[in-house]
Amino acid sequence: MIKKVIKEKNSRDMKKKVVVAFSGGLDTSYTVMKLAHDGWDVYAACANTGGFSAEQLKTNEENAYKLGATKYATLDVTQEYYEKSLKYMIFGNVLRNNCYPISVSSERIFQAIAIARYANEIGADAIAHGSTGAGNDQIRFDMTFLVMAPGVEIITLTRDHALSRQEEVDYLNAHGFKADFTKLKYSYNVGIWGTSICGGELLDPTQGLPEEAYLKHVTASEEETELRIEFKKGEISAVNGEEFDDPIKAIQKIEEIGASYAIGRDCNVGDTIIGIKGRVAFEAAAPLLIIEAHRLLEKSTLSKWQQYWKDQVANWYGMFLHESQYLEPVMPDMEAFLESSQRHVNGTAILKLRPYSFQTVGVDSEDDLTKSKLGEYGEMQHGWTADDAKGFIKIQSTPLRVFYGMHPDEER
Repeated sequence: MIKKVIKEKNSRDMKKKVVVAFSGGLDTSYTVMKLAHDGWDVYAACANTGGFSAEQLKTNEENAYKLGATKYATLDVTQEYYEKSLKYMIFGNVLRNNCYPISVSSERIFQAIAIARYANEIGADAIAHGSTGAGNDQIRFDMTFLVMAPGVEIITLTRDHALSRQEEVDYLNAHGFKADFTKLKYSYNVGIWGTSICGGELLDPTQGLPEEAYLKHVTASEEETELRIEFKKGEISAVNGEEFDDPIKAIQKIEEIGASYAIGRDCNVGDTIIGIKGRVAFEAAAPLLIIEAHRLLEKSTLSKWQQYWKDQVANWYGMFLHESQYLEPVMPDMEAFLESSQRHVNGTAILKLRPYSFQTVGVDSEDDLTKSKLGEYGEMQHGWTADDAKGFIKIQSTPLRVFYGMHPDEER
Protein backbone atom coordinates (compact mmCIF):
# COMPACT_ATOMS: atom_id res chain seq x y z
CA MET A 1 0.00 0.00 0.00
CA ILE A 2 2.84 2.38 0.92
CA LYS A 3 4.66 1.58 -2.32
CA LYS A 4 1.52 2.36 -4.33
CA VAL A 5 1.12 5.79 -2.71
CA ILE A 6 4.77 6.64 -3.36
CA LYS A 7 4.44 5.56 -6.98
CA GLU A 8 1.36 7.76 -7.51
CA LYS A 9 3.12 10.73 -5.88
CA ASN A 10 6.18 10.34 -8.08
CA SER A 11 3.97 10.08 -11.16
CA ARG A 12 2.24 13.37 -10.25
CA ASP A 13 5.54 15.11 -9.52
CA MET A 14 6.71 14.22 -13.02
CA LYS A 15 3.69 15.81 -14.67
CA LYS A 16 4.06 19.29 -16.08
CA LYS A 17 1.95 21.98 -14.42
CA VAL A 18 -0.34 24.17 -16.47
CA VAL A 19 -2.46 27.03 -15.16
CA VAL A 20 -5.68 27.47 -17.13
CA ALA A 21 -7.28 30.93 -17.03
CA PHE A 22 -10.69 29.46 -16.23
CA SER A 23 -13.88 31.47 -16.71
CA GLY A 24 -16.24 28.50 -16.66
CA GLY A 25 -17.22 29.04 -20.30
CA LEU A 26 -17.02 26.55 -23.13
CA ASP A 27 -13.51 27.28 -24.40
CA THR A 28 -11.84 27.15 -20.99
CA SER A 29 -13.87 24.11 -19.92
CA TYR A 30 -12.68 22.25 -23.01
CA THR A 31 -9.13 23.40 -22.33
CA VAL A 32 -9.13 22.04 -18.75
CA MET A 33 -10.47 18.64 -19.79
CA LYS A 34 -8.29 18.23 -22.88
CA LEU A 35 -5.07 19.18 -21.09
CA ALA A 36 -5.93 16.86 -18.19
CA HIS A 37 -6.50 14.01 -20.66
CA ASP A 38 -3.20 14.86 -22.35
CA GLY A 39 -1.35 14.27 -19.08
CA TRP A 40 -0.96 17.79 -17.70
CA ASP A 41 -1.32 18.62 -14.02
CA VAL A 42 -4.07 21.21 -14.45
CA TYR A 43 -4.54 24.16 -12.09
CA ALA A 44 -7.76 25.99 -12.97
CA ALA A 45 -7.64 29.63 -11.84
CA CYS A 46 -10.55 32.06 -12.08
CA ALA A 47 -9.36 35.67 -11.86
CA ASN A 48 -12.28 37.69 -10.52
CA THR A 49 -12.29 41.45 -11.15
CA GLY A 50 -15.79 41.84 -9.74
CA GLY A 51 -17.87 40.27 -12.51
CA PHE A 52 -18.51 36.88 -10.89
CA SER A 53 -21.16 36.24 -8.25
CA ALA A 54 -20.49 33.91 -5.30
CA GLU A 55 -22.77 31.31 -6.93
CA GLN A 56 -20.87 31.47 -10.22
CA LEU A 57 -17.55 31.03 -8.45
CA LYS A 58 -18.86 28.02 -6.55
CA THR A 59 -20.12 26.46 -9.80
CA ASN A 60 -16.76 27.16 -11.45
CA GLU A 61 -14.97 25.31 -8.67
CA GLU A 62 -17.29 22.30 -8.87
CA ASN A 63 -17.00 22.11 -12.65
CA ALA A 64 -13.22 22.51 -12.66
CA TYR A 65 -12.82 19.35 -10.62
CA LYS A 66 -15.39 17.50 -12.76
CA LEU A 67 -13.35 18.47 -15.82
CA GLY A 68 -10.20 16.94 -14.34
CA ALA A 69 -8.39 19.83 -12.65
CA THR A 70 -5.93 18.92 -9.90
CA LYS A 71 -6.64 22.21 -8.11
CA TYR A 72 -8.99 25.15 -8.47
CA ALA A 73 -8.32 28.70 -7.21
CA THR A 74 -10.31 31.93 -7.26
CA LEU A 75 -7.97 34.90 -7.55
CA ASP A 76 -9.93 37.93 -6.30
CA VAL A 77 -8.29 41.06 -7.71
CA THR A 78 -11.34 43.35 -7.61
CA GLN A 79 -9.74 45.87 -5.23
CA GLU A 80 -6.48 45.80 -7.16
CA TYR A 81 -8.41 46.41 -10.38
CA TYR A 82 -10.05 49.47 -8.82
CA GLU A 83 -6.89 50.89 -7.26
CA LYS A 84 -4.71 50.38 -10.34
CA SER A 85 -7.16 51.04 -13.17
CA LEU A 86 -10.79 51.94 -12.46
CA LYS A 87 -9.80 54.86 -10.25
CA TYR A 88 -7.76 56.41 -13.05
CA MET A 89 -10.44 55.80 -15.65
CA ILE A 90 -12.80 57.81 -13.45
CA PHE A 91 -10.19 60.53 -12.91
CA GLY A 92 -9.77 60.71 -16.69
CA ASN A 93 -13.47 60.36 -17.65
CA VAL A 94 -12.22 57.66 -20.01
CA LEU A 95 -14.62 56.65 -22.79
CA ARG A 96 -13.23 55.04 -25.93
CA ASN A 97 -14.54 56.87 -29.00
CA ASN A 98 -16.39 59.12 -26.52
CA CYS A 99 -18.71 56.17 -26.06
CA TYR A 100 -17.42 52.90 -24.59
CA PRO A 101 -16.23 52.77 -20.94
CA ILE A 102 -13.41 50.26 -21.69
CA SER A 103 -15.00 47.70 -19.42
CA VAL A 104 -14.04 44.14 -20.35
CA SER A 105 -10.82 45.16 -22.09
CA SER A 106 -9.40 46.77 -18.94
CA GLU A 107 -10.51 43.83 -16.77
CA ARG A 108 -8.67 41.34 -18.99
CA ILE A 109 -5.32 42.96 -18.20
CA PHE A 110 -5.76 42.45 -14.47
CA GLN A 111 -7.07 38.94 -14.93
CA ALA A 112 -3.97 38.14 -16.98
CA ILE A 113 -1.67 39.70 -14.36
CA ALA A 114 -3.32 37.61 -11.62
CA ILE A 115 -2.96 34.41 -13.67
CA ALA A 116 0.72 35.12 -14.44
CA ARG A 117 1.42 35.86 -10.78
CA TYR A 118 -0.26 32.59 -9.74
CA ALA A 119 1.65 30.60 -12.37
CA ASN A 120 4.92 31.97 -11.02
CA GLU A 121 3.92 31.13 -7.43
CA ILE A 122 3.25 27.46 -8.16
CA GLY A 123 6.14 27.05 -10.61
CA ALA A 124 3.93 26.32 -13.63
CA ASP A 125 5.46 25.09 -16.87
CA ALA A 126 2.66 26.55 -18.98
CA ILE A 127 -0.33 28.90 -18.96
CA ALA A 128 -3.42 28.25 -21.09
CA HIS A 129 -6.33 30.46 -22.07
CA GLY A 130 -9.37 30.05 -24.30
CA SER A 131 -9.06 33.00 -26.67
CA THR A 132 -9.66 32.64 -30.39
CA GLY A 133 -7.41 34.11 -33.07
CA ALA A 134 -9.89 36.80 -34.14
CA GLY A 135 -10.17 39.04 -31.08
CA ASN A 136 -8.32 41.35 -28.73
CA ASP A 137 -8.17 39.10 -25.68
CA GLN A 138 -5.51 36.81 -27.17
CA ILE A 139 -3.17 39.82 -27.28
CA ARG A 140 -3.99 40.98 -23.76
CA PHE A 141 -3.33 37.54 -22.30
CA ASP A 142 -0.29 36.62 -24.39
CA MET A 143 1.51 39.96 -23.96
CA THR A 144 1.00 39.94 -20.20
CA PHE A 145 2.21 36.35 -19.86
CA LEU A 146 5.26 36.98 -22.03
CA VAL A 147 6.29 39.90 -19.82
CA MET A 148 5.29 38.64 -16.38
CA ALA A 149 5.98 34.92 -16.79
CA PRO A 150 8.93 34.78 -19.20
CA GLY A 151 9.86 31.29 -20.32
CA VAL A 152 6.47 29.84 -19.42
CA GLU A 153 4.79 28.13 -22.39
CA ILE A 154 1.49 29.63 -23.60
CA ILE A 155 -1.15 27.12 -24.74
CA THR A 156 -4.25 28.16 -26.71
CA LEU A 157 -6.08 25.09 -27.99
CA THR A 158 -9.11 26.93 -29.38
CA ARG A 159 -6.93 29.34 -31.34
CA ASP A 160 -4.25 26.90 -32.49
CA HIS A 161 -6.66 24.22 -33.71
CA ALA A 162 -9.37 26.62 -34.96
CA LEU A 163 -11.92 24.65 -32.95
CA SER A 164 -15.63 25.23 -33.45
CA ARG A 165 -18.03 25.41 -30.55
CA GLN A 166 -19.63 22.18 -31.67
CA GLU A 167 -16.31 20.33 -31.68
CA GLU A 168 -15.66 21.43 -28.11
CA VAL A 169 -19.18 20.53 -26.98
CA ASP A 170 -18.92 17.09 -28.59
CA TYR A 171 -15.61 16.42 -26.85
CA LEU A 172 -16.99 17.38 -23.44
CA ASN A 173 -20.14 15.30 -23.92
CA ALA A 174 -18.16 12.30 -25.14
CA HIS A 175 -16.13 12.37 -21.94
CA GLY A 176 -19.05 12.66 -19.55
CA PHE A 177 -19.30 16.41 -18.95
CA LYS A 178 -22.92 17.30 -19.74
CA ALA A 179 -23.01 21.04 -19.02
CA ASP A 180 -25.27 23.04 -21.29
CA PHE A 181 -23.17 25.01 -23.78
CA THR A 182 -25.83 25.42 -26.42
CA LYS A 183 -25.18 28.07 -29.05
CA LEU A 184 -26.66 31.34 -27.89
CA LYS A 185 -27.66 34.19 -30.16
CA TYR A 186 -25.64 36.64 -28.07
CA SER A 187 -22.47 36.37 -26.02
CA TYR A 188 -22.05 38.36 -22.83
CA ASN A 189 -19.06 39.50 -20.80
CA VAL A 190 -20.28 40.74 -17.43
CA GLY A 191 -18.02 42.91 -15.28
CA ILE A 192 -18.16 45.55 -12.58
CA TRP A 193 -17.49 48.26 -15.19
CA GLY A 194 -20.19 47.14 -17.62
CA THR A 195 -21.49 44.25 -19.71
CA SER A 196 -20.49 43.84 -23.35
CA ILE A 197 -22.82 42.10 -25.80
CA CYS A 198 -21.74 40.54 -29.11
CA GLY A 199 -23.50 38.66 -31.90
CA GLY A 200 -27.08 38.67 -33.15
CA GLU A 201 -28.22 41.83 -34.92
CA LEU A 202 -24.85 43.49 -34.31
CA LEU A 203 -23.44 41.49 -37.22
CA ASP A 204 -25.63 43.68 -39.45
CA PRO A 205 -24.29 47.27 -39.30
CA THR A 206 -27.74 48.65 -40.06
CA GLN A 207 -29.34 47.17 -36.95
CA GLY A 208 -29.29 47.69 -33.20
CA LEU A 209 -30.20 45.25 -30.46
CA PRO A 210 -33.81 44.49 -29.50
CA GLU A 211 -34.99 44.90 -25.92
CA GLU A 212 -34.70 41.20 -25.13
CA ALA A 213 -30.97 41.19 -25.90
CA TYR A 214 -30.21 43.30 -22.82
CA LEU A 215 -29.80 41.76 -19.38
CA LYS A 216 -31.20 44.70 -17.41
CA HIS A 217 -34.59 46.31 -17.96
CA VAL A 218 -36.67 49.13 -16.51
CA THR A 219 -37.97 48.18 -13.08
CA ALA A 220 -38.13 51.65 -11.52
CA SER A 221 -41.12 53.96 -11.72
CA GLU A 222 -41.62 56.17 -14.75
CA GLU A 223 -41.10 59.27 -12.63
CA GLU A 224 -37.81 61.16 -12.67
CA THR A 225 -35.55 60.74 -9.69
CA GLU A 226 -32.47 62.57 -8.49
CA LEU A 227 -29.08 60.91 -8.08
CA ARG A 228 -26.42 62.70 -6.03
CA ILE A 229 -22.85 61.39 -6.25
CA GLU A 230 -20.29 62.90 -3.88
CA PHE A 231 -16.58 62.90 -4.69
CA LYS A 232 -13.52 63.54 -2.52
CA LYS A 233 -10.35 64.18 -4.51
CA GLY A 234 -12.03 62.59 -7.51
CA GLU A 235 -13.09 59.38 -5.79
CA ILE A 236 -16.69 58.47 -4.96
CA SER A 237 -17.40 58.94 -1.26
CA ALA A 238 -21.21 58.94 -1.04
CA VAL A 239 -24.31 58.09 -3.06
CA ASN A 240 -27.57 59.89 -2.25
CA GLY A 241 -26.16 60.78 1.15
CA GLU A 242 -25.04 57.24 2.00
CA GLU A 243 -21.32 57.23 2.71
CA PHE A 244 -19.03 54.49 1.39
CA ASP A 245 -15.54 53.60 2.60
CA ASP A 246 -15.23 51.10 -0.25
CA PRO A 247 -15.52 52.68 -3.74
CA ILE A 248 -16.37 49.25 -5.19
CA LYS A 249 -19.55 49.13 -3.11
CA ALA A 250 -20.37 52.69 -4.17
CA ILE A 251 -20.04 51.67 -7.83
CA GLN A 252 -22.31 48.69 -7.23
CA LYS A 253 -24.88 50.93 -5.57
CA ILE A 254 -24.89 53.34 -8.52
CA GLU A 255 -25.19 50.39 -10.90
CA GLU A 256 -28.20 49.12 -8.98
CA ILE A 257 -29.92 52.50 -9.20
CA GLY A 258 -29.04 53.21 -12.84
CA ALA A 259 -29.77 49.70 -14.10
CA SER A 260 -33.32 49.93 -12.73
CA TYR A 261 -33.86 52.67 -15.35
CA ALA A 262 -32.03 50.67 -18.07
CA ILE A 263 -29.53 53.52 -18.33
CA GLY A 264 -26.17 53.04 -20.05
CA ARG A 265 -27.08 51.21 -23.25
CA ASP A 266 -25.14 51.97 -26.41
CA CYS A 267 -23.22 50.44 -29.29
CA ASN A 268 -19.58 51.10 -30.16
CA VAL A 269 -17.72 50.56 -33.41
CA GLY A 270 -13.98 50.72 -32.96
CA ASP A 271 -10.60 49.56 -34.17
CA THR A 272 -9.36 46.31 -32.69
CA ILE A 273 -5.71 45.79 -31.79
CA ILE A 274 -5.32 43.37 -34.69
CA GLY A 275 -6.49 46.00 -37.16
CA ILE A 276 -10.06 45.08 -38.06
CA LYS A 277 -13.19 46.97 -37.07
CA GLY A 278 -15.27 45.58 -34.23
CA ARG A 279 -18.84 46.30 -33.21
CA VAL A 280 -20.04 45.71 -29.68
CA ALA A 281 -23.09 46.71 -27.69
CA PHE A 282 -22.96 47.30 -23.97
CA GLU A 283 -24.96 48.25 -20.92
CA ALA A 284 -23.00 50.18 -18.33
CA ALA A 285 -25.18 52.26 -16.04
CA ALA A 286 -22.62 52.90 -13.30
CA PRO A 287 -19.69 53.87 -15.57
CA LEU A 288 -21.69 56.35 -17.63
CA LEU A 289 -23.40 57.93 -14.61
CA ILE A 290 -20.15 58.17 -12.64
CA ILE A 291 -18.10 59.55 -15.54
CA GLU A 292 -20.66 62.21 -16.44
CA ALA A 293 -21.12 63.20 -12.78
CA HIS A 294 -17.35 63.42 -12.35
CA ARG A 295 -16.94 65.41 -15.58
CA LEU A 296 -19.67 67.81 -14.46
CA LEU A 297 -17.90 68.43 -11.15
CA GLU A 298 -14.57 68.96 -12.88
CA LYS A 299 -16.03 71.66 -15.11
CA SER A 300 -16.55 73.75 -11.98
CA THR A 301 -13.43 72.81 -10.01
CA LEU A 302 -10.57 72.55 -12.53
CA SER A 303 -8.82 75.36 -14.37
CA LYS A 304 -9.14 75.64 -18.16
CA TRP A 305 -5.69 74.18 -18.80
CA GLN A 306 -6.06 71.44 -16.22
CA GLN A 307 -9.13 70.25 -18.08
CA TYR A 308 -7.42 70.53 -21.45
CA TRP A 309 -4.28 68.58 -20.57
CA LYS A 310 -6.14 66.04 -18.49
CA ASP A 311 -8.32 65.24 -21.51
CA GLN A 312 -5.21 64.70 -23.67
CA VAL A 313 -3.55 62.41 -21.13
CA ALA A 314 -6.78 60.52 -20.38
CA ASN A 315 -7.35 59.82 -24.07
CA TRP A 316 -3.91 58.20 -24.33
CA TYR A 317 -4.41 56.37 -21.04
CA GLY A 318 -7.64 54.78 -22.28
CA MET A 319 -6.07 53.94 -25.62
CA PHE A 320 -3.11 52.21 -23.97
CA LEU A 321 -5.45 50.20 -21.73
CA HIS A 322 -7.45 49.03 -24.71
CA GLU A 323 -4.33 48.25 -26.75
CA SER A 324 -2.88 45.98 -24.04
CA GLN A 325 -0.16 48.46 -23.07
CA TYR A 326 -0.90 48.62 -19.35
CA LEU A 327 2.64 47.45 -18.54
CA GLU A 328 4.20 50.21 -20.67
CA PRO A 329 6.39 52.32 -18.28
CA VAL A 330 4.62 55.55 -19.27
CA MET A 331 1.36 54.42 -17.62
CA PRO A 332 2.40 55.29 -14.01
CA ASP A 333 3.50 58.70 -15.28
CA MET A 334 0.06 59.37 -16.73
CA GLU A 335 -1.58 58.06 -13.55
CA ALA A 336 0.49 60.47 -11.46
CA PHE A 337 -0.74 63.38 -13.56
CA LEU A 338 -4.38 62.23 -13.40
CA GLU A 339 -4.21 61.81 -9.62
CA SER A 340 -2.61 65.21 -9.11
CA SER A 341 -5.40 66.82 -11.14
CA GLN A 342 -7.99 65.59 -8.64
CA ARG A 343 -6.80 67.49 -5.55
CA HIS A 344 -9.68 69.99 -5.75
CA VAL A 345 -12.33 67.73 -7.31
CA ASN A 346 -14.53 67.71 -4.23
CA GLY A 347 -18.29 68.03 -3.96
CA THR A 348 -21.57 66.57 -5.11
CA ALA A 349 -22.75 66.19 -8.70
CA ILE A 350 -26.50 66.10 -9.19
CA LEU A 351 -28.11 64.04 -11.96
CA LYS A 352 -31.71 63.44 -12.95
CA LEU A 353 -32.66 59.89 -14.02
CA ARG A 354 -35.53 58.67 -16.12
CA PRO A 355 -36.13 55.41 -18.06
CA TYR A 356 -33.32 54.87 -20.62
CA SER A 357 -31.69 58.27 -20.08
CA PHE A 358 -30.37 60.86 -17.64
CA GLN A 359 -29.29 64.49 -17.60
CA THR A 360 -26.81 66.49 -15.57
CA VAL A 361 -28.30 69.13 -13.25
CA GLY A 362 -25.62 70.89 -11.22
CA VAL A 363 -22.94 70.70 -8.55
CA ASP A 364 -22.56 71.60 -4.89
CA SER A 365 -18.90 72.17 -4.06
CA GLU A 366 -16.78 74.37 -1.82
CA ASP A 367 -14.18 74.29 -4.62
CA ASP A 368 -16.61 75.56 -7.28
CA LEU A 369 -14.68 78.20 -9.24
CA THR A 370 -17.90 79.78 -10.49
CA LYS A 371 -18.29 81.18 -6.97
CA SER A 372 -15.36 83.55 -7.54
CA LYS A 373 -15.91 87.08 -6.23
CA LEU A 374 -14.20 88.56 -9.30
CA GLY A 375 -17.39 88.42 -11.31
CA GLU A 376 -20.55 86.58 -12.39
CA TYR A 377 -20.55 85.43 -16.00
CA GLY A 378 -22.75 87.62 -18.18
CA GLU A 379 -23.80 89.76 -15.19
CA MET A 380 -21.25 91.97 -13.45
CA GLN A 381 -17.43 92.27 -13.17
CA HIS A 382 -15.77 93.04 -9.83
CA GLY A 383 -12.10 92.41 -10.56
CA TRP A 384 -11.61 94.88 -13.46
CA THR A 385 -13.01 98.09 -14.90
CA ALA A 386 -14.69 98.74 -18.23
CA ASP A 387 -11.47 100.38 -19.45
CA ASP A 388 -9.50 97.27 -18.38
CA ALA A 389 -11.83 95.14 -20.47
CA LYS A 390 -11.48 97.36 -23.54
CA GLY A 391 -7.70 97.35 -23.23
CA PHE A 392 -7.61 93.57 -22.81
CA ILE A 393 -9.74 93.09 -25.92
CA LYS A 394 -7.59 95.47 -27.95
CA ILE A 395 -4.39 93.63 -27.03
CA GLN A 396 -6.03 90.27 -27.75
CA SER A 397 -6.88 91.50 -31.24
CA THR A 398 -3.31 92.69 -31.98
CA PRO A 399 -2.01 89.58 -33.84
CA LEU A 400 -5.11 89.55 -36.07
CA ARG A 401 -4.86 93.27 -36.78
CA VAL A 402 -1.19 92.83 -37.69
CA PHE A 403 -1.91 89.96 -40.09
CA TYR A 404 -4.92 91.45 -41.87
CA GLY A 405 -3.24 94.85 -41.96
CA MET A 406 -0.46 93.25 -44.01
CA HIS A 407 -2.77 91.00 -46.06
CA PRO A 408 -6.05 92.84 -46.60
CA ASP A 409 -6.80 90.63 -49.58
CA GLU A 410 -7.28 87.69 -47.22
CA GLU A 411 -10.02 89.27 -45.21
CA ARG A 412 -12.84 86.81 -44.64
